[in-house]
Amino acid sequence: MNRISFLTAACLLVSHLVCGQVKPIDFTSSDTAMQTAFRNAREMALHYKRNATDPVGAWYEASLPGRRAFCIRDVSHQCLAAEALGMSRENKNMFLHFVSNISEKKDWCTYWEINYQGKPAPEDYRNDTAFWYNLNANFDIIYACWRLYLWTGDTGYIKHPAFKSFHLRSLNEFVARWILQADSLLQRPPYPNAPVPFNINDYFHRCRGLPSYVENLTDLKMAVDLVAAIYRAVKTWSEVEAWKGNKKAAEAYARKAADYHRELESIWWDKEVERYHTHVTNKGEFGKREGETFLLWFNALTDSVRIRKTIEHLLGNNWNVENLSYLPHQLYRYGYWDNAYNFILYLTNPTTKRREYPEVSFGAIEGIIQGLMGVEADARFNRVSTLYRSRTADSASLLHLPVLSTSVNITHRKNGSTLQNEGPQAINWRIACNSRIPYIVIGGRKMKTTQECGIMGNFISYVEVRVPPGKKLLASFTKN
Repeated sequence: MNRISFLTAACLLVSHLVCGQVKPIDFTSSDTAMQTAFRNAREMALHYKRNATDPVGAWYEASLPGRRAFCIRDVSHQCLAAEALGMSRENKNMFLHFVSNISEKKDWCTYWEINYQGKPAPEDYRNDTAFWYNLNANFDIIYACWRLYLWTGDTGYIKHPAFKSFHLRSLNEFVARWILQADSLLQRPPYPNAPVPFNINDYFHRCRGLPSYVENLTDLKMAVDLVAAIYRAVKTWSEVEAWKGNKKAAEAYARKAADYHRELESIWWDKEVERYHTHVTNKGEFGKREGETFLLWFNALTDSVRIRKTIEHLLGNNWNVENLSYLPHQLYRYGYWDNAYNFILYLTNPTTKRREYPEVSFGAIEGIIQGLMGVEADARFNRVSTLYRSRTADSASLLHLPVLSTSVNITHRKNGSTLQNEGPQAINWRIACNSRIPYIVIGGRKMKTTQECGIMGNFISYVEVRVPPGKKLLASFTKN
């Protein structure tokens, strides 16, 4: 298992920078439109890397442009693309600011948005009794920190005292204080923990604990995206406990996650129109607006029919760029390659309105690396996985991708893939292809594949090999 501390990771990064060993990530492709899209997105995203000498420390913008700040939702979305772009130090610092500022006085919330001065952004905070806060935030941080551990191998995102305290407080005290137990979601009062006296016309009172990431709804009791967020966080912590070897705790959290999932599928699915309700009012009336995007983001759906209906509805409507920035990676995962491709080109087009919103460029980077190139990492097994998803390019390459304390070059072709380990540490490579084939040939050695059927009915075949430092391996797909 690849385990490094925050301090060790920082030292490695500084050492590489001093020695000139870190090279900027790049992407090349026979599809020049996608290559241009990546470079446009990279330029825009790196533009948002800010001065590490600011009072807040190393950071990048992740909020409305001009605020000089970063908010939880955006950072949780942007963080893996930021890792790929070499902003590991920024991620650690920003997440540490979030988890360190949870407090009972704020009813176990942290700050929704922090500015370059290291203070809660005044646009969202007056004092501990009057501030803007979306309840999804704590759960999104838990999910983001787990994904950051899987990508980097840095156990600090889980085990550092400030992080561990935040995660456990969020899953326990926060849930209790905001009445978010699975059997209480539709019975909770309109404004739990409201300041006294309460002024409904003061959005720092009214929105102190919004039960959704959708911010343009009034009279809101609960929203489906919050149900999905809680489910994913609890499910994630089950994985954390299993990783730590705590079988009973893992099973207990898995049962809690199942309770939220049953609520999601039994109460929120509208059989008549075959869509999920997105929210319920304080009068008990269900409605449909935004929010379905986060069902995909939090990987909360398990029924392929309902997934298709959800995606078809998302594709059939117009959404703001924040929503669209989530879709490329998710659409690639679920087999909607052409739609994902078109969204990336749209989001990175210089004429697209509001493309300067930071989530947009980071979302496009994520869509290319994890979606198109199918790169995933799992530090529990020191493993990098690749799966090419393209119908427009005969070849594509990612160069100098930082992952698992090393750096890799990945090239995909129609009939195979190549991985070169540039860094100082061996990794395991899971090579996958989008079909049922019996063998994959690596270095002249024919290896029998493992074949799996995905949630959408698609088959993949894969093998796994160890790639030592400095080694380059070529994998060829064969039907014989």
